[in-house]
Amino acid sequence: MNLKPSENTKIYGMENFFHELRGLYEQKKLPNKILLSGKKGSGKSTLAYHLINYILSENEEHNYNLENFCINKDNKSYKLLQNNSHPNFYLIDLLTEKKSIDVGQIREMINYTNKSTFNNMARFILIDNVENLNKNSVNALLKIIEEPNENVFFILINNSEKNILPTLKSRCLTFKINLTFNESLNISNLILEKNVLEFVNYDLLSFYNSPGEIISLFNFAEEKSINLKDHTISSFISSIIENNYYKKNKTVKILLINLIELFFLKRYLITNTKISLINFYQKFIKKIYNTEKFNLDEESLFLEFKSKLLNG
Repeated sequence: MNLKPSENTKIYGMENFFHELRGLYEQKKLPNKILLSGKKGSGKSTLAYHLINYILSENEEHNYNLENFCINKDNKSYKLLQNNSHPNFYLIDLLTEKKSIDVGQIREMINYTNKSTFNNMARFILIDNVENLNKNSVNALLKIIEEPNENVFFILINNSEKNILPTLKSRCLTFKINLTFNESLNISNLILEKNVLEFVNYDLLSFYNSPGEIISLFNFAEEKSINLKDHTISSFISSIIENNYYKKNKTVKILLINLIELFFLKRYLITNTKISLINFYQKFIKKIYNTEKFNLDEESLFLEFKSKLLNG
């Protein structure tokens, strides 16, 4: 199951947000700085691509299908956006080999906005994972969004509200996208075309808070031939660590780190107020991010977690 936002022809659970944004555009009141904030995998980037497609395909033969909240696959803009080759669209995201979105990426985007276009259509700058902007890139971005060129719209995607600078957030119209567990489950059922609860142990599933996370879990389990009915949260984390699934696989490593954080928060910290446990949690999470930041040994870190928490 592919979850690449630029390829998703349907949106699920985001219809009200789409209606609101479309309404602002039709009234010529769409802000030129929009922040979509919420849990990773909730559908924010897909929502952004649908709004952009709706606007850019207005005059095309196979334009956006408003009745079904659906992009026509014969839509010219859809194909160009998929390939990141639409002349009225510019994407900035965290590069695979990078730890942050650097100032060079922002400068390249500024050069793009300063160039004239061959049409009078709106231009969109989509910045995904905006929480990964470093200090220099934020400062460069602030300068351009203070006085953007005419008919240029910035859409920022934020997956971690605590990591976005207030100076950047305050300049944007923010839409907070918070799905309940049941909403995430229902959306996942629609996308996967199956009842997720029939295939996953509830103890494990209850730790997931977005459709993207649930579907990534399914994709991972399918790839490794794992029966998710057999696993609790503890045994699933143990399996990932013991089999070294996280090594050389950034997606699985992110999955593991998220699971560990959720394990702490839901299984221990909510029901246990021991200072020693809280201190261990804080130190461990700090170690995780230091390991990421400085490219340190992660195997010993995960084995420590397994030994101290999962094995009692």
